[in-house]
Amino acid sequence: MENNIVFSGIQPTGEMHIGNYFGAVANYVRLQEAGQYQTIYCVVDLHAMTTPYDPAALRRNSEQMFIDLLACGLNPDRSIVFVQSMVPEHTELAWIFGCVCSYGDLTRQTQFKEKSEQLEGKQDAFISAGLFTYPVLQAADILLYRAANVPVGQDQKQHLELSRTIANRFNNQFGHYFPEPQMLATETPKILALSDPTKKMSKSLGPKSYVGLFDDEQTVRSKVRAAVTDTGDPDAPIGEGARNLLAILRACGRHDQAAAFEDEYAQGRPRRYAPLKDAVADALVALTSGLRLRRAALSADPQRVRRLIREGAEKARAIAQQTMRDVRRLTGVMAGSDL
Repeated sequence: MENNIVFSGIQPTGEMHIGNYFGAVANYVRLQEAGQYQTIYCVVDLHAMTTPYDPAALRRNSEQMFIDLLACGLNPDRSIVFVQSMVPEHTELAWIFGCVCSYGDLTRQTQFKEKSEQLEGKQDAFISAGLFTYPVLQAADILLYRAANVPVGQDQKQHLELSRTIANRFNNQFGHYFPEPQMLATETPKILALSDPTKKMSKSLGPKSYVGLFDDEQTVRSKVRAAVTDTGDPDAPIGEGARNLLAILRACGRHDQAAAFEDEYAQGRPRRYAPLKDAVADALVALTSGLRLRRAALSADPQRVRRLIREGAEKARAIAQQTMRDVRRLTGVMAGSDL
């Protein structure tokens, strides 16, 4: 039988911006609505512990991210949506995978080098072992549900390859059990920073660099109006900033408008970007206003939200517990039922 399980996780790093939405979450919803996959989505709060954090903020952000995912269109009746730390089998499998993953596998992970170098430049820098080993936990996240399909961007491709390596090594040592997960190729636009379109949109670049997914209309329009474009010289190539605005317009579903602006800019007259910015702002306001309404409705009923969080964890654990029963048997680890 074909494995149609899709798994993906998202860190609870505070409020989402449109780069997160168009780059990942909108795709989660599309895969859910396609009807051909069993979709499992996780708020990976354990991954957020690899760098210094505030415990109260982590819990608050995890619950808020769960709410935001539902506001964006994830449906607990059609997808399993849960918080990672409520399924302890993730960490149990991560330990077992850590014993079949080599030190060399982890030293080749470029994201550790990049993140640790960023921390080293700070006073009283602390680089946790978790920052080094979290790709093993990421492999456990995926393979705990025996997912064969993982929608990830190019920046996570190396981690997915490690998941495949770990699955293959486990299978060779203990008998074939885990699928080797494949990258699920989907169209996910890369949204760049409004203030510096040479970089990916990120809150770390400052408030002018991004549009929050739940920003109010005035904030959205102000940020888009201030976006970097180019001089408008018809003899020069269209700048990255203007191309980024066109990409945002397309991501909002306004393909005809984007094409009309491109045709206008190709006519050799001085380029005016104010109308483009107005169109992008209109499209984003239409998107964010609907999301804000759904988020407000969910936030107004905290008991329902907590019930949905518990139910999501129960559904995930039903799968995870079966996997770990099999894994314990294959690896020779004793379980309570053995006694």
